[in-house]
Formats: sequence, C-alpha cells, structure tokens
Amino acid sequence: MTTRSCPCGLPGEYESCCGRFHTGAATAPTAEALMRSRYSAFVKGEAGYLLRTWHPGTRPARLDLDPGMRWTGLEVLDSTDGSAFHTTGTVTFQASYRGGVLREHSRFERVDGAWVYVDGDLG
Repeated sequence: MTTRSCPCGLPGEYESCCGRFHTGAATAPTAEALMRSRYSAFVKGEAGYLLRTWHPGTRPARLDLDPGMRWTGLEVLDSTDGSAFHTTGTVTFQASYRGGVLREHSRFERVDGAWVYVDGDLG
C-alpha cells in the first residue's frame, strides 16, 4: 500500500475511494462499501465518521481510538445482501493489525436511506 492508496484494499487513491465518504462528499452505496470505509476510518483516526455511520440505537456516546494501533490490511471474507435493493446486510471480514487479527461478522442497516453499522460478532 502506498501512502496515497486507500487502506480499504480496493484499487485507487484514498481521496477518490473512502476519503470521499469520510469528508461527506458521498455516502457508501453498499454495506460492504460502508464497512471498507469504516476500516479506513480506523486506519486514519476518523472517529467522527465512525460515530456518524453507527446505528443510533447501538452507537456509543464517544469513541476513543488508540493512536498506537497500526492496522495493516483488510480482507472481506463474505457478504450477504447490503445492496441498493436491500434494507439490511452483513459483511464478514478479517482486519490485520500489528500483532494480530480481528475477525468480525458485522450487521448493517439502512437508516434514512444511508447504510449504518449496527453491531458485530467477533471470532
């Protein structure tokens, strides 16, 4: 990954990939795109974006990101539904970080037309 490439693993530069979601210039069109953009937000330290894209019923009051955390890669393992034609979707992914791997089966929902993260099961 170059310094300009997007952390989410898709080809292209950050600004034209997940960066446009982080700035509010666009919204993620699918649950998988939202999950990828949220991973990139963890990499970039975009706590505000993470809170904005969290379901209001499960969103924490605040989010303190660990500045020492070094995310090193993302692999999408599976996804169901989550397109423009769905109201819910799931994404199973594996996120690598220096010293380990986090695996999660995440649930997403559309709220007022926008995809949001509801919750997930680790493991």
